[in-house]
Amino acid sequence: MRFLSFLRPLLATAAFMAAASGAYAADFKDGLDFNTVNAPSRPDTGKKVEVLEVFMYHCPHCNALDVPLADWVKKQGDKIVFRRMHLGEDAQAKAFYTLEAMNALGNGMHEKLFRAIHVEHNRLNTDQLVLDFVVKNGIDKAKYLETFNSFGVQTRMKRGVQLANMYKLDSVPALVIDGHYTTSPAVAGHGLTSVPAAHAAMFAVADSLIAKSLQERAGKK
Repeated sequence: MRFLSFLRPLLATAAFMAAASGAYAADFKDGLDFNTVNAPSRPDTGKKVEVLEVFMYHCPHCNALDVPLADWVKKQGDKIVFRRMHLGEDAQAKAFYTLEAMNALGNGMHEKLFRAIHVEHNRLNTDQLVLDFVVKNGIDKAKYLETFNSFGVQTRMKRGVQLANMYKLDSVPALVIDGHYTTSPAVAGHGLTSVPAAHAAMFAVADSLIAKSLQERAGKK
């Protein structure tokens, strides 16, 4: 996977942040700061814009983004519907879709998975290791295994792979805005040497794309 491996010199950071604070979608360039997706339709989220995070638990850049992203989501209020999608079909992806189906990613479980991998160095790279971990953290073993082996979880995981291909995502973390636009720290922060600045760049682009999407949705009424 290609991660945040190419970032511009730090000299560009201040200039970008000053400009981005008041920018709209028209000020950002398709193919440079974001990409447009040739999607058949928008997510069925009513008046709200869907923001989909595509991530992987073992990705250190996804871990670094998790807290800033949560803070940014809170600031969006009722403008958006926020969802997550784990990329891939490995043990962690299946754990994510299992816990999601159980409505068990709340109460800190999502954060605990990141912490286990990146702070406690528990790789959680097999189904058994994940099972032991979630049971230790209060998940009912029988219910987890029943959900884990369900057709629904298999379908969700395969659908995730299909969507990632449709969105042409070759790196994580990434945001998909209303099913029509994608951006990421690597894309929006192209060339920034500071990870927080790359995050801020992505949020600035995402803000503008949310505003653009709200206008597009209103125009379709």
